[in-house]
Amino acid sequence: MQKVYFKTFGCRTNQFDTQVMMSKLKDYELTLNELDSDIIVVNSCTVTNGADSSVRNYISSMSRKKPDARVVLAGCGSHSKGESLFKDKKVFGVIGHSEKENINAVLKNEKPFYQIGDLEHIDSTIVEDFIGKSRAFIKIQEGCDFRCSYCIIPAVRGDARSHKEETILEQITKLASNGFGEFILTGTNVGSYGQDHNTSMAKLLKKMSMIRGVRRIRIGSLEPIQIDDEFMELLDEPWMAKQLHIALQHTSDKMLKIMNRRNDFRSDFEMFHKIANKGYALGTDYIVGHPGEDEKEWTEAIHRVKELPLTHVHAFSYSKRDNTASATMKPEVRGNIAKERHRELTAIIKAKNFAFRREHRQDLEVLLESGRDGIYQGFDQYFNKVSVTSNEDLSANWVFLNNVEVSDEGNKAEL
Repeated sequence: MQKVYFKTFGCRTNQFDTQVMMSKLKDYELTLNELDSDIIVVNSCTVTNGADSSVRNYISSMSRKKPDARVVLAGCGSHSKGESLFKDKKVFGVIGHSEKENINAVLKNEKPFYQIGDLEHIDSTIVEDFIGKSRAFIKIQEGCDFRCSYCIIPAVRGDARSHKEETILEQITKLASNGFGEFILTGTNVGSYGQDHNTSMAKLLKKMSMIRGVRRIRIGSLEPIQIDDEFMELLDEPWMAKQLHIALQHTSDKMLKIMNRRNDFRSDFEMFHKIANKGYALGTDYIVGHPGEDEKEWTEAIHRVKELPLTHVHAFSYSKRDNTASATMKPEVRGNIAKERHRELTAIIKAKNFAFRREHRQDLEVLLESGRDGIYQGFDQYFNKVSVTSNEDLSANWVFLNNVEVSDEGNKAEL
């Protein structure tokens, strides 16, 4: 039986898509060793030019390390760079998002293939296990209707469309019965869930919480305008993870307009403080060095960052993405300036996170993942990582911690 190895780049949505493909392998053996494989499926990311380069570099390295293996390109990169890689014979095959559920049949092609499919597909696969995971990712929607100036994703994922509620709930029921207790909702634009089905994220969350075995629900990333009164009412529920990731992207109103965003700082400020007052940790995405970000805008933006109750940040130095509006914008920000701004931003949020962790050392509920040498890693309800030392095997177990040791590097405890 031929062996298949999956290499996944990018976001949680891609991680879920890889699990979908793994679950569909009927006539192949899954391997976790790329050098032991006959077929390598590359689930690619194309969010930046740099992401494309990482995928190309990996494919090139595999052609040297494992020249006899067939490389199949999947994921977002198949829609942006798949045609050129296929024509240049860098890959044996290319499949689009709509073809991943047919992976078992597709891999049987004896001749090179290019099956890009369409951008309207919605998965119907029920994933019953997550290989090598203690938390389950649940994809609830595909695509995005936003048109942020720097982003290529709508062009490679399509417009926003929701998975069927019954499919989502059935999947969670099966995963819960298989021992999963924490569920992370993911998608291209998670907060848009339900807008095409006359329902909402809040209604889905309520139904999820009633499934036996569901202990904690975490949400991938929300847009500020998607947090409405119905959602706010759920923040006191015990099954909600006490951390939200809300994508601001910037705190300068001028930059938000340039980026074609739908949020503004005054509304963001009020909402973040309202949520923080309920005991929540708050994370965000932030792009530094986008064209047009001069010293005046940055000074204002970083001052505003200091005013926000942020505890986590995914900070990105702007990276040009071909075929986006931002790619042609001027003036550009020099790389060394963007790098320094990135450092300044992350240092501020690191200090905020440290202060938050010092204030939240008690009553931590941590889901541990696999460990080594008696040290186990997991996340608490605030999405802060905790290292737990124990002589017992605590893999995939929930533990309750008090008086954890807090340092710049992270939280530690002994059991």
